[in-house]
Amino acid sequence: MSLPVQIDTHIPNDWAQGEMLDDIRRTFTNHPKVLRPKWLYDDRGSELFDRITTLDEYYPTEAERSLLLDKASEIARRSGADTIIELGSGTSDKTRTLLDAFWVTEQLTTFIPVDVSEQTLVDASERLAERYPGLSVQAHVGDFTRHLGHLPHSGRRLVAFLGGTLGNFYQEERAAFLGAVADTLDTDDWILLGVDLVKDAQRLIDAYHDSEGVTAEFVTNVLSIINRELGGNLPLEQFDYVPLWDAQEERVDMRLRAAMPVTARIEALDLDVSFDEGEELRVEISTKFRQEKLSGELSAAGFDVEAFWTSSASEDGLLQDSDFALLLARRA
Repeated sequence: MSLPVQIDTHIPNDWAQGEMLDDIRRTFTNHPKVLRPKWLYDDRGSELFDRITTLDEYYPTEAERSLLLDKASEIARRSGADTIIELGSGTSDKTRTLLDAFWVTEQLTTFIPVDVSEQTLVDASERLAERYPGLSVQAHVGDFTRHLGHLPHSGRRLVAFLGGTLGNFYQEERAAFLGAVADTLDTDDWILLGVDLVKDAQRLIDAYHDSEGVTAEFVTNVLSIINRELGGNLPLEQFDYVPLWDAQEERVDMRLRAAMPVTARIEALDLDVSFDEGEELRVEISTKFRQEKLSGELSAAGFDVEAFWTSSASEDGLLQDSDFALLLARRA
């Protein structure tokens, strides 16, 4: 019989609105203009991102899924974890591969998904409780960059942070995040990371500039969100989507560039906004990693890297060697 799903909420109902007001004001009053990517995911943004993950050009989702299918049983064996914590869990679709492997060993007792969307967590948690009878599902509604301290400390824990999301942090943010995760864990707890790897620049650009224009629509949609939520009139048609490969930082920058001088108003902020022709709004970054550098960052945060698995080429040619990696590390 399934255990009841437990939902713990760490953010107030008006959290998103207040957080958004502060973030958007900071974005449009600074130079250069840099947006936090968390605001990309309204219902339309989430739908568009789901479409992106099915595109031929966008290899990370399938590469990570294949790796999880191949390595999940070994992850269960090597970690010995009985509790899995998933940060930014969403629907937990890919995580089922991991949960299946742990469930077969009969060692898994608790699953703790963490996400800011309460309804998504409730729906996903109820499905998982039905799929794994007897599993304790303890969902936490919270921001994983702020509310790690609320997570339970029982059992041997494995934190799963998948989807290449670590690459959305700037380097200083990444160091702070990994340090916070390490502070939350006990000695011999674990972290599992899914990360995209440095590769041919054109293959990277293609992954974020698909032929169907879905990624461009996804990134531009953030202007629609600002207009709707904050009473703005930012003209979407006057911005071009521009993905760039920054070879020095080894990351893809996703930007919106003003095709002409732009003036707009955001009523909720009592703020007039202007862009010069050619001025850009950086919407999101996706850092790509090398094994040695990432291992060094984890070591500095207090982890010992135990395994680093990379994807293999697929027969259909859609995936290539070393497209993506899973990294398993133990809290020292």
